[in-house]
Amino acid sequence: MAYLSYSTEGRVGTVLLQNAPANALCSPMIKEIDSALDHFEEDPKVKAIVIRGEGRFFSAGADIKEFTTVKGEQAFAELGAYGQRVFDRIEQFSKPIIAAIHGAALGGGLELAMACHIRIVTDTAKLGLPELQLGLVPGFAGSQRLPRYVGVPKAAELLLTSEPINGKEAAQWGLANHSAESNEELIEKAYALAKKAAGKSAVAVKSALELLDYARNNEFEAGSKKESELFGKAFASHDGQEGIQAFIEKRKPNFQDH
Repeated sequence: MAYLSYSTEGRVGTVLLQNAPANALCSPMIKEIDSALDHFEEDPKVKAIVIRGEGRFFSAGADIKEFTTVKGEQAFAELGAYGQRVFDRIEQFSKPIIAAIHGAALGGGLELAMACHIRIVTDTAKLGLPELQLGLVPGFAGSQRLPRYVGVPKAAELLLTSEPINGKEAAQWGLANHSAESNEELIEKAYALAKKAAGKSAVAVKSALELLDYARNNEFEAGSKKESELFGKAFASHDGQEGIQAFIEKRKPNFQDH
């Protein structure tokens, strides 16, 4: 692949963005992200995924140079719609995806990170949606995801001023789950979380992620109904019975992902 690489260690997969110098998101990179998801979806050994950037940044934004090659309103709308489809897939993926953010996650880079289930940032990372500085608006659903995490007033401030916040602030506002003092601590925290998730039953994890989609979309009644259904299925599954028995016997469960 030209813009990223992916690899697997144990039960954790890694997507490494490699579009120097800023890991700018372009259409070919988004396509490669989609292909990496295909790979990890089909590999039963992979039970959690970390997305991170090579070099100085996670991703400093969309590839502005690509914008100069796109002609016409409809073409730009299609570019945005394509990115949204891939990022929606990340958000709805059946395996946990963690963004490990250092340097900067701006514009499209932040939109990619916001689609992930969990975000870990360095204290000094810069996160924001600066599109209005260019006379544009976010194109990959950033205007819709950002208010979910920080609320509408703070999202309005970030959008309308184009001013980023740092990693510490992102964790305080709920845009990130945790912040880290260094890149080394960032990687350690991200993979520690991924390994914890990967140690769970893949069936239960998939169900939990599905249920979070209902909560994300404020569908309480439908989500509650689905929860009782999946609760029953989990209880009847091999892993559900194994987990209960392991608890009674005070041992670590041996999940078989069915």
